[in-house]
Amino acid sequence: MAYASKDLSVLAYANGFTLWHYTTHDLAADVDTIGYFNGAADLLRVGDMVLANCAVGGAPSGGVLIVASNAAGVVDVANMTPFGAANSD
Repeated sequence: MAYASKDLSVLAYANGFTLWHYTTHDLAADVDTIGYFNGAADLLRVGDMVLANCAVGGAPSGGVLIVASNAAGVVDVANMTPFGAANSD
């Protein structure tokens, strides 16, 4: 599948930062691939966070994506940090 604009929504906005929510049937490994969010390049800014619900309808996973870069219409998000991930402290 591919990015669907209808599945991206704003949860909060303050001080130039936006917290987003995105839900998809796609696997997390696909969602955190460079270019997946190119359709939202005009919305996403470096440092924005996306709470993601992936593989909905299958074996779902959820986590946080950080917008790492957005240049010339190409968006890259850092690999998803799953909710409940072990802390490295």
